[in-house]
Amino acid sequence: MSGKKNILVTGGAGYIGSHTVVELIAKGYEPVIVDNFSNAQPIMLSRTEQVAGKSIICEKGDCTDAAFLRQIFRKYTIEGVIHFAAFKAVNESVDKPLEYYHNNIEGLICLLGVMREFNISQLVFSSSCTVYGTPVGTRTVSESTPVGTPNSPYGWTKWMCEQIIRDTVTAFPEFKAVMLRYFNPVGAHESGLIGEWPQGTPNNILPYITQTAAGRLEQLTVFGDDYDTPDGTCIRDFIHVTDIADAHIKALEYLDTNNGLAIFNLGTGKGTSILELIRAFEQVSGKPLSWKFGPRRAGDVTEICADVELARSELKWEARRTVADAVRDSWNWEQKRIADGL
Repeated sequence: MSGKKNILVTGGAGYIGSHTVVELIAKGYEPVIVDNFSNAQPIMLSRTEQVAGKSIICEKGDCTDAAFLRQIFRKYTIEGVIHFAAFKAVNESVDKPLEYYHNNIEGLICLLGVMREFNISQLVFSSSCTVYGTPVGTRTVSESTPVGTPNSPYGWTKWMCEQIIRDTVTAFPEFKAVMLRYFNPVGAHESGLIGEWPQGTPNNILPYITQTAAGRLEQLTVFGDDYDTPDGTCIRDFIHVTDIADAHIKALEYLDTNNGLAIFNLGTGKGTSILELIRAFEQVSGKPLSWKFGPRRAGDVTEICADVELARSELKWEARRTVADAVRDSWNWEQKRIADGL
């Protein structure tokens, strides 16, 4: 790639956003972060800069505020957008559906409208495997698997956002987008300087595991022991966050030479049960984990894994890191946070 290319990264101070910003800089892009810090720690920005080895532009604001977005597009010459900014906890969305629909859908609509005003035509969208709902007849889904009935308001917001993007690409031929359907992001940067650090109690399992092992939380609850799986717990396709970050670079490169809309699954193609994840953590850390079974949680799917062949062949991307790598890096991140008094 010749010269710097300014990429707007909404939610760029968050978990996946911060790792992607590091990779963008490493590949010669100039990221411009927009984040309202509703689920990101402000100190993460300085730590991301430490990893990247340079200062990073960051503007505090909300994607549901079109006037704010217009200021950003006037101030910087933006050539593409990666849109992470969304609420993302399945179980929380069941309790707060209106907040999820407003933030996730209105944020995308505002962003697309302002992109149109400023003739910005390239979008990489952070989607989710939740759009598949509970797969029928298979537990491994490809991009050609019909989207199903999502099991949570969060899943419905991603389903609706995908449709909004699909309709936008159809209406405006110059507009092009890649939608990346993540499976289950885990892990942290190998430096231990950035990782998953949500506001309040974690909604995702691996930070809950590491915080329990570190004594920050009392005990992990495994939701459900009677699923139709070998050990009775849910099975997920856990993928290292740095692999996901790499895929966003590939998506930008893809948009440079392809038009229209493309959809790619981001996973490893291999399922890991919740109990297997716990055992992997105990083996890597050498620490026994305090946990118990609890009742099933609303919105959880029994098992889902990615067919990753399309991403391998078309996006020229595949996951290179293992669940053991993710567990190791997450535990390293947790220990460094403790050492730094964070």
